[in-house]
Amino acid sequence: MAIAANLDARTAFGPPGLKAVFAGEHAWCGEKMMLSAELEGAVPLADFFGSGGFCAALDTYAAAHAGTDRRAVASMWSLYYFSILTIPYIVARRAFCALPIAVHDMTIALAEDGLPRALGLAGEGDWSDGNGDLLSFVVPLVSQHIPEIISQLKAQGGIAPKLAWNNAAVYIDYAFNATERERPADGEPWAARPLFTEPRLPDGSLNPFLGCLRHEIEGEQTVCRRKVCCLRYLLPGIPGCGELCALPAQRKQ
Repeated sequence: MAIAANLDARTAFGPPGLKAVFAGEHAWCGEKMMLSAELEGAVPLADFFGSGGFCAALDTYAAAHAGTDRRAVASMWSLYYFSILTIPYIVARRAFCALPIAVHDMTIALAEDGLPRALGLAGEGDWSDGNGDLLSFVVPLVSQHIPEIISQLKAQGGIAPKLAWNNAAVYIDYAFNATERERPADGEPWAARPLFTEPRLPDGSLNPFLGCLRHEIEGEQTVCRRKVCCLRYLLPGIPGCGELCALPAQRKQ
């Protein structure tokens, strides 16, 4: 993996910079998560959600895509948000870097259509074990960030927390599987499986991702399925998510 090559350059003086962490096949992450000082149009997350910025962003996206269902608009917005939060975060953890992702320390910048364009960090993070399991990786996300965002998605966007957790789960699953360096000794093909089967996280808290995704056998193929639909089928012109969809009727759309 490209991450492993980057780790060879680490020193005793501190964690690698974000440019070293987000390199090679993961270079795109550097366009989605960067220092707030380098993020054009950055607004503190607390101000964004607390002063009408989020509602305005949903209105902008709804107008651009003829979205009349507020829940579907908020769900699509959250998919973009969780992708640029969780994928760079997991990539960095694999590179022995724990990014500072507390909500009150971060900023956000939007695209013209109201969707999240990038997130800003207060610093480049600290050294952390990159060989840990996914359950330990997600503890900071669960304890410092995602619940607060989900409460805003519910209050201002009208979507159920279980839907929002499922939206975040999809990208954490992708990131962890994509950065797996070697197949487990037991031959387990799904690196992220424990995140969706263990009832508790390492800190003893309940695991909000329990059951969010599952693998099913269909013929000779193994497919990954969501537990809760993301509602994208309610947005005109937005492609479906195929076999991942929780609704059988929408899988072939």
